[in-house]
Amino acid sequence: MAYARDMGDSTDKGIIVFQGGGAFTAHDELDRRLLGEVKAKKVVVLPTADAFERPEVLVAAAMSWGERLGVEIDALMVMRRVEAMETDAAHAVRKADAVWLVGDNPIHLRSVIKDTPIFDALHHVLKEGGVVVGSGAPASALCDPMIDPRGGALALGLGLVTGMAVVAQAEKVTPDRHVRTKKLANVPVVFLPSESALVRRRGEWEAVGPNETIGDLPG
Repeated sequence: MAYARDMGDSTDKGIIVFQGGGAFTAHDELDRRLLGEVKAKKVVVLPTADAFERPEVLVAAAMSWGERLGVEIDALMVMRRVEAMETDAAHAVRKADAVWLVGDNPIHLRSVIKDTPIFDALHHVLKEGGVVVGSGAPASALCDPMIDPRGGALALGLGLVTGMAVVAQAEKVTPDRHVRTKKLANVPVVFLPSESALVRRRGEWEAVGPNETIGDLPG
């Protein structure tokens, strides 16, 4: 895929963040540090993964978070694939120093933005040294493989980072699913609780809070 060919250059310059959950509520200290690191004044929020729930609730939380952290919020309501193909939305993402992907449905997020101008724009943000955050389910979707929330098996993900998988909201995973995921995984797996995060910058990993990591994460 074209995006995969560019991955090494883009992800090495920017910052990719996997948050177990708690978007706009549980990570203010980390979020403030990340925004300062890339000198972001505006954050693009993509609540795509909540298209079938109540994305407006996440947007409201993002607005309050933005007031606390002193950044402007641009919420892009990209809910369908046709919207992910629009040049205006992709342009807004490309201009961003920071992008937050939030919501509860990683499969819908993948189906909407995979191989679209929006996903290309996420690579551009990283290539230019910005930050891309997947909080909750999007943390899983940004990887390839992705954890299928319906049973814990591995599925095709977006592939912003390859060769690893993330189990978001790990505190909610049943013991059976935990065992099944570990058994089926053929790549390193991170069980990431909502209050925890993993940060990848220039090939180095920073763990924020506790997690269970099975295997060695890719550089």
